[in-house]
Amino acid sequence: MRDARRHRGWTQEQLAGALGSSQSAVNRIERGKQNVSLAMLARIGEVLDSGIVTLGHPGPTHLRVQGGTTLRGSIDVLASKNATVALLCASLLTTGKTTLRKVARIEEVHRIIEVLRSVGVEVNWLNGDRDLELIPPAELDLSALDVVAARRTRSVLLLLGPLLHRHRHFELPYAGGCQLGTRTVEPHLQALRPFGLSVEVSDGLYSATVQARRPDRPLVLTERGDTVTENAIMAAARTDGVTIIRNASSNYMVQDLCFFLELLGVKVEGVGTTTLAIHGIGELTGDIDYTPAEDPVEAMSLITAGLLTDSAITIRRAPIEFLEVELAVLEEMGLDYNRSEEYAAVNGKTRLVDLDIRPSELRSPIDKVHPMPFPGLNIDNLPFFAGIAAAAHGTTLIHDWVYENRAIYLTDLGRLGARVTLLDPHRVQVEGPTHWSGAEIGCPPALRPAVVILLAMLAAKGTSVLRNVYVINRGYEDLADRLNQIGAQIETFRDI
Repeated sequence: MRDARRHRGWTQEQLAGALGSSQSAVNRIERGKQNVSLAMLARIGEVLDSGIVTLGHPGPTHLRVQGGTTLRGSIDVLASKNATVALLCASLLTTGKTTLRKVARIEEVHRIIEVLRSVGVEVNWLNGDRDLELIPPAELDLSALDVVAARRTRSVLLLLGPLLHRHRHFELPYAGGCQLGTRTVEPHLQALRPFGLSVEVSDGLYSATVQARRPDRPLVLTERGDTVTENAIMAAARTDGVTIIRNASSNYMVQDLCFFLELLGVKVEGVGTTTLAIHGIGELTGDIDYTPAEDPVEAMSLITAGLLTDSAITIRRAPIEFLEVELAVLEEMGLDYNRSEEYAAVNGKTRLVDLDIRPSELRSPIDKVHPMPFPGLNIDNLPFFAGIAAAAHGTTLIHDWVYENRAIYLTDLGRLGARVTLLDPHRVQVEGPTHWSGAEIGCPPALRPAVVILLAMLAAKGTSVLRNVYVINRGYEDLADRLNQIGAQIETFRDI
């Protein structure tokens, strides 16, 4: 317990505050001078994100939700998950120190940190675990790479771009993450071949060989994917000369990566468009201090929480540039809200607003709801519209054309009373309004559908249980506790 506390950089007093206990009690427990129940040990493990005690294998974390409550008050949007994991990988582009501010403490971030530490990167939490310092070694020890951690996150693919500048041969394990059907890595490989990367796939590994060169013409991506674009940008950042990338994603996490690289001295033209010109530098040696912008998908999650519970809440620090289409669709559906004047995020670039969400009489939209690459409706925000549609009057068609099978997970809303019809692996039809009722549900293995189900449980009468919520913790920091701060009644527990 003491080692886990120190690993987080906490004092005994800070741990006591998180446990609702006293510093003297924590001191006695750490010295073995106080009897402790298994339930308390499980609670300590949850707070410290460490398995203090296990019976057999570590038990999964579950959520017990008392539904039918009304939310109230204000809640801040935290740093972007997808931008943060890209910036962690981008820290390998410079030989200097990287400091990332206000980092979201989520499982996806922890897994990438474990991978970076395993290959020799010094990683330190600063300022009460809100900031992160990364100091790369002169040489990475890829033979020591933490394969278990790497397999638990698809973000490990974002190491391809930085590593091709540091090693002529390297291996990465197959990527994990959400179970969203067949997700080929070919677009990544296609984007990186012009930089000399070739990959053979065998025995659960990507075996990479690099023959350094630079693209001899503009790089045209066959898929306007966020992580594909980020890999191409990172490869271009340390390639001397100008690399043109066409059909690039201009989404929020890509913009954050560009702003980060500009502080390192890499000139990037066309940020926010689908054509980028990266003025690469062969060696990046400077230190960098950067604050990722706020997460538009978390903002959409909080909007959904307010609408499903028919509540009046204020969502502060919402990145409006990446929510405008979603809000336009919601206005068509009857959303009652105000937004503040725009102000700048800490990075000085991203535009933020505060949103006042009020109880709204919702109706189904005339057209189907479907995602598009930015500036269209965000792919990750689409599942929230299934929950919102279930609260609206009328029938809504949700078309998730990007991912095979993700729409299937939305049918679990039916167990809470929603009328959701699966038309095919990409489309569901939702009829509302719904008289929500509590149920016990196993958490879907896909992040956003899992959160939609949790938010619907807030609206459901009675008690609901959502089992094994690791996938939610991959993308959200203390979501249950933060919702509790604005009126939710969610209890975290483990089977003991």
